[in-house]
Amino acid sequence: MPQRWKHAPAGSHWGEFGPDDQRGRMNLVDAAKVLQGIAEVREGRTFCLSLPLDVPGGRALNPRRMPPRTFATLRDGASDGQQGFCWSYQSEDPDLSDVVCDDVVLMSLQYSTQWDSLAHMGSRFDADGDGAAEAVFYNGFRAGEQLQPAAEDVHAVEPWARYPGPRAGALGIEQLAAHGVQGRGVLIDLAHHFGRRRQAVGYDALMRVLEADGVEIEPGDMVCVHTGFADTLLAMNRQPDVKHLHETGSGLDGHDARLLNWIVDVRLACLIADNPAVELVQPKRLGEGGAPMRQPRLALHEHCLFKNGIHLGELWYLSELAHWLRASGRSRFLLTAPPLRLPGAAGSPATPIATV
Repeated sequence: MPQRWKHAPAGSHWGEFGPDDQRGRMNLVDAAKVLQGIAEVREGRTFCLSLPLDVPGGRALNPRRMPPRTFATLRDGASDGQQGFCWSYQSEDPDLSDVVCDDVVLMSLQYSTQWDSLAHMGSRFDADGDGAAEAVFYNGFRAGEQLQPAAEDVHAVEPWARYPGPRAGALGIEQLAAHGVQGRGVLIDLAHHFGRRRQAVGYDALMRVLEADGVEIEPGDMVCVHTGFADTLLAMNRQPDVKHLHETGSGLDGHDARLLNWIVDVRLACLIADNPAVELVQPKRLGEGGAPMRQPRLALHEHCLFKNGIHLGELWYLSELAHWLRASGRSRFLLTAPPLRLPGAAGSPATPIATV
């Protein structure tokens, strides 16, 4: 396949694992990294790192994402006395005693604890070198070519269903699922050092935290950032107070160039947090003389997903694990976190497990 770009974005590593690679830095999670993760298991204790998938609740935190709705299925209209909930094989054979419950879920794949695939976010960039920016993704995969929208459903009632999202012929979440997400996790405990206050954590502050806690990150490690946001959200019992949430918890500073360089240079495999974006979303910055300038809204997303093939995990539940690791004088664990193997999806819910 011919290379899809003449120019790669500044600060990117397109082609690092070959021009057609779709897994990015997760390629660093090889057999040796899996064994390193397994070596961290000493107690056999597990921690669920997922929020309930109906949290946060409603659409206040992100109006573009809908909470799950479940529907029961029926077989031949037989419900065995509980219409819409369960059915019986007696509709086929009166001598059969089975009563069965099946259901269907309709939800945004990135509503709660989630993985972002490399198809989740690209950028407008002149990869062709012809002076015109086009919508491209990691390794130059193109919107409108490898990432195509599904056909418009003119009969859909809900607006979000009328215009389906991209069908990722490349970079979809199934690439991550097929690779397998299991290896060594490393936790950085920002909540312990900064408390439950809004703070954009840049390179200098992060290095102080790593030094204070004796945290070492090696190539291929899956890095988890604990801010406390998720358990604050969980305590709201599906009635999120958005103003309070946005005042709560720290996040990485996506505008700190040294931090972005460190993320790449340390060769971590993926970056995960218990907040909604890993980075702290900040006001738009102005250029010289207060003039507007072209920039991403989510600078760390662009840097990780688009430029360097680093998957992001968001809204994970890390507090119980963080407290146990600190009490035990540890920061490493076995992380098992497969997404759904759903072809063409830009993201996926997840129920990660940490084993210590």
